[in-house]
Amino acid sequence: MSSSYVELHTASAFSFLQGASLPEALVDRAAELGYPALALVDRDGVYGAPRFHKAALAAGIKPIIGAELTIGGKLEGKSQKEKVQATSNFELLTSNFPLPVLCESQDGYRNLCRLITTMKLRAPKGAGALALEELEGLTGGLVALVGRAALASRRYGVGGLLDRVVGLFGRDRVYVELQRHFRRDEEADNQTLVDLASAFHVPVVATGGVRFATPAERPLFDVLTCIHHHTTLAQAGTRLAPNAERYLKAPAEMTALFRDVPEALARTRELADRLQFTMADLGYRFPDYPAPPGETQMSFLRKIADLGARERYRPYHDRARAQIARELDLIEKLSLAGYFLIVWDIVNFCRQHDILVQGRGSAANSAVCYSLGITAVDPVGMDLLFERFLSEERGEWPDIDLDLPSGDRRERVIQHVYEKYGRLGAAMTANVITYRGRSAAREVGKALGFDPTQIDRLAKVMNHFEFTDPADMLPRHLASVGLDLNADRVRLFARLWSEMQDLPRHLGQHSGGMVVCQGQLDACVPLENASMPGRVVVQWDKDDCADMGIVKVDLLGLGMMAVLQDSLTLVNGPGFGIRDSGFGKSPIPNPQSHLDLAHLPPDDPAVYRLLQEADTIGVFQVESRAQMATLPRLKPACFYDIVVQVAIIRPGPIVGQMVHPYLNRRAGREPVRYPHPSLEPILARTLGVPLFQ
Repeated sequence: MSSSYVELHTASAFSFLQGASLPEALVDRAAELGYPALALVDRDGVYGAPRFHKAALAAGIKPIIGAELTIGGKLEGKSQKEKVQATSNFELLTSNFPLPVLCESQDGYRNLCRLITTMKLRAPKGAGALALEELEGLTGGLVALVGRAALASRRYGVGGLLDRVVGLFGRDRVYVELQRHFRRDEEADNQTLVDLASAFHVPVVATGGVRFATPAERPLFDVLTCIHHHTTLAQAGTRLAPNAERYLKAPAEMTALFRDVPEALARTRELADRLQFTMADLGYRFPDYPAPPGETQMSFLRKIADLGARERYRPYHDRARAQIARELDLIEKLSLAGYFLIVWDIVNFCRQHDILVQGRGSAANSAVCYSLGITAVDPVGMDLLFERFLSEERGEWPDIDLDLPSGDRRERVIQHVYEKYGRLGAAMTANVITYRGRSAAREVGKALGFDPTQIDRLAKVMNHFEFTDPADMLPRHLASVGLDLNADRVRLFARLWSEMQDLPRHLGQHSGGMVVCQGQLDACVPLENASMPGRVVVQWDKDDCADMGIVKVDLLGLGMMAVLQDSLTLVNGPGFGIRDSGFGKSPIPNPQSHLDLAHLPPDDPAVYRLLQEADTIGVFQVESRAQMATLPRLKPACFYDIVVQVAIIRPGPIVGQMVHPYLNRRAGREPVRYPHPSLEPILARTLGVPLFQ
């Protein structure tokens, strides 16, 4: 590496209120400064690691992954129950301090994930700490940085902590960390650290302890600090950073700052070269399905697909046979049999426990999914394109979403997945809740000491920025609540509100995405408790999981599925309706042997009459005002028209101005045209208008 300095201690906004810059912003700044590598070390998690990894590779920077582990109380001599109680009672964990660790290898990353999981699963949401002795046996592949924060831990005494860390990690994987932020008391502690490093024969290394990309973000960092401590800027006092020195400095600045300890600078480059772990080495593997004796996963999938197709297709015609054979060949080529079998297994559990389940989305384009009972729409009869669901060229995992009745029945399915794959083998994907107009207005207003009534008014007006330019609307909204746009505090509010947009606020859980793993999931990503009892989440959202090759299955809850299940139960019951024979009322015998979603008649004229008249209140997906306004104009007359109707009232076609051209062409007011003759086979069914993603 050409640079004499590499920053090895950088926290992002994914340290949740302890960092003010997104991972991408830190990477961009590092690229501007000519850094060959950069380390992300967020507090008690790797929440931002996928985004950091992706951005760094795009910028040509080597991404180094680590975390700051919160170290708390001693556990020697305690029973396992007492250990859990002690580490869950955070009032007892005085003098906690952060211990930064960096991943040298895949083994180190796995140990880091397991340590964070241990900490998080026994603690309330958003909290956690490890006793130092809990690192025993889980330090392989990790490098520890012992710095000034550790000196504050009186529990071990001066030198005692470093002695313990060297004992746990080994002398070759411990560095003493020096930082300089122009604080009066800093140099005395740095000299103590240098003396300790010499006494224990461990090297010193310089870092910036970075919390934001540029000095200009210091005011935002102060606001986040106020939010963290539930106070205002006027009352925060020494909780605030004393200056703006925790920004990502240029290598030349750091060289000048530590010119008296050049060995501390040189070791940053040496250590960066040594840390070879990359997020491409997660080692994630989707679970194998336990096929019956004498069967492979693929042979078993072919067998059950054939059985299901004979039930679905009555008769099982040649077109369906050819399509299913083509899909199965591709599934075999891409080694995806286990994925389809595991989804089928979840669907089977639902059937066995009388829980209505229905695949949605692009999975409906697959005849194999239809044959397995995952979906209920015949893609062969509807002439749907399989490649929208699965394509060799795209190189992506298929995405199967399962709709379930909301409430207890859906929760039963989710808990079944937890039970089947183990407490550490399955988890929900996270949902990163970010600051948006309303929440940012409230928090910035509180930090600046605005009147509560004024904060309420600001929160209302600052929430209306969808499809508008904030630069144009911001002054108008501030003026509407009586704020003087020329006042310094108001200008500061506007700036901080803008800077806070899209910063991580806290970790929630996805509405239904579940990930499962062959072995233990916490070897690939840390797990933590959700706020909902009985739920565990990974530290990444669905997009991060996809980027890291972790496969999810969506188990989504819909109130309408509960209504459909109750309706099918009624229709398939002993009677449907009541008649009066003159000798008393009795049930009307049900003429259907059994009705299910897959065999509903697709051409019932009464249904299309209802749609054309926009009599659709309570009809899922076509009951909004926009849908009801469009239905009489589109006049659905077949099932594919319903597909178009649902698709056309979406942001893409609306913003792309595709709605009126389609309706005009359908009504004959405008000729059907194609942007190019080669697009006619693709766009013919939508009259030359690209409606679908």
